[in-house]
Amino acid sequence: MPKMGRYNSSEISLNRIVSAIKSRVKDIPHTIAWQNDSGAQKNRESIQKYKGIYTGERCFIVANGPSLKKTNLELLNNEFTFGLNRIYLYFPKSSFRPTYYVAVNELILEQFNNEISDLQMPKFVNWNRRAYFDPLNENIIYLKPKLVVTDVFQQDVSKPMVFGATVTYAALQLAYYMGFQKVILIGLDHNYTEKGTPNSTEVRKNDLDESHFDNQYFPKGIKWQLPDLMRADLDYSIARKAFERDGREIVDATIGGKCSVFPKVDYLSLF
Repeated sequence: MPKMGRYNSSEISLNRIVSAIKSRVKDIPHTIAWQNDSGAQKNRESIQKYKGIYTGERCFIVANGPSLKKTNLELLNNEFTFGLNRIYLYFPKSSFRPTYYVAVNELILEQFNNEISDLQMPKFVNWNRRAYFDPLNENIIYLKPKLVVTDVFQQDVSKPMVFGATVTYAALQLAYYMGFQKVILIGLDHNYTEKGTPNSTEVRKNDLDESHFDNQYFPKGIKWQLPDLMRADLDYSIARKAFERDGREIVDATIGGKCSVFPKVDYLSLF
């Protein structure tokens, strides 16, 4: 199948082009508010408080693949951690609680905003979905998406940033901004049972979700977007280069993960 950039030519359609244009049009009022709203300035100041505060430290980014069922998260209780998307579904099984929470996908924020709001740790979420959250919730910090043709790594996340194909990419940029020397990825299985056009929105038809650590992660009837693993690989490569240019590193301790971008390490050897 011929390729066009990071896409198969069969994946390029008028609908995708129209969708991209609509996204940029919808983003205009959010960009204006980011530039002019008094709350946006306060939000930027909240982000800036995190700049470099963990210089020289290590952290773990906890993605949500099925391998988490084989991963002892109790070992992370004294570590700096980022939990992503619906990581809170793991909480009833464990004392693990992430230091920070990150979610930028609009469908996740729209459908699970109440659950996310109840989380007690600082939360980094998509500015464009701020209407779904209490403006008085001081634990919520907003990140402004930047819509571009080519993904880039934003070293200053108080400015608009590319979320890329996956929330993990946003978390890597946050970790960089906070100064972490070493980032360890877990739960990054990088392997989905579902097939289809990347980024297309679907309503879940299956009773069980086999692509995440909880089989009710995306239950039947929930809207979700099919993963774009090719773009994710590109984003991870960009992140790796950004860290390595600064003498820092990203490693992958996922049990049985399929991502080949980062050096692999044994999870238990880290403790």
